[in-house]
Amino acid sequence: MKKLWFVAAAAVMTAAVAVTASAEKITMRLAHYAAVDHPGGIAAQQFADAVKERTNGDITIEVYPNNELGAPDEMLEQNIQGVVDMTLGTQGSLDKYSKKFATVMLPFIFDDYDHAYRVLDGPFYEWTKDELLEQGLVFIGSWDYGFRNLTNSKREINSPDDVVGLKIRTPGEIQLQSCMEALGANVQPIAFNELYLSLKQGVVDGQENPLSVIYFNKYYEAQKYLALTNHVYNSMNLVISKKVWDSLSPEYQQIITEESRNAALAMRETIKSSDEEYIRLLEENGMIVTRPDKAAFAEKMDSSYAAIANYIGEKGEEYIETFRKMVDECRE
Repeated sequence: MKKLWFVAAAAVMTAAVAVTASAEKITMRLAHYAAVDHPGGIAAQQFADAVKERTNGDITIEVYPNNELGAPDEMLEQNIQGVVDMTLGTQGSLDKYSKKFATVMLPFIFDDYDHAYRVLDGPFYEWTKDELLEQGLVFIGSWDYGFRNLTNSKREINSPDDVVGLKIRTPGEIQLQSCMEALGANVQPIAFNELYLSLKQGVVDGQENPLSVIYFNKYYEAQKYLALTNHVYNSMNLVISKKVWDSLSPEYQQIITEESRNAALAMRETIKSSDEEYIRLLEENGMIVTRPDKAAFAEKMDSSYAAIANYIGEKGEEYIETFRKMVDECRE
């Protein structure tokens, strides 16, 4: 198997890049959707601080977290238009411009975090980077966000039958909607910034998100039950305007690439190592946690995979087959 792209460059990760004085200072705007104290928000600020330090202040990255500049789709559109310089986007926003990104969120496709990292850093990166370039975006790399889990206010979830009839909020991504629908849920799309209040008011029975999001957004105040389904994996993905990228010196491009990689590794370590801690904290805040057999849930996903293939379009089956081959090849 090919070495991961960040491993292949390990020798230069700790090496200082010689930076000469810039003729002018550069300020970039980086927009993302994570809260400031979420691991993604912390990693984004680490990235900005490190780039500024290593360029001797020649590059300043202004970070706009927590959807300050709009929802992920809106931020990415601003990135393409040149209103912002960089975004940490979702697969769901990127797949509007490269349908290949729709395959990452196939339900129950990954075995664990390390398996996902091997796929995304290796064959998936090579498969997608040129297609994003056609949209005027340079794909720097995948960071992390976590596996998504299901919460609700009605009952424990131990089997797919327990999901039937629940009103579950999902984002607009077809992968998440079709996954919950395949389990028999009544899916209702609600904007993220309206979700907490909707849960409190009982507009929906439940929602699905990574554990860090469930904890940092205090959904435990409105949700009694947490099922560790790990049904879909998400990551934040750093892209930068090609126009901005091409204006940078090779030294500055290298610094941005290296510090993105460092931020990704730091975020991944935090997300991966913190899941059990989030579970403990959620239990301390009154949530009842179940660990259902994911195989039983995965068996229900035929209709979801068909919906995702239909969303991708003419190449749906081909893309899903290609991605599943990558997944199989990256298993240890």
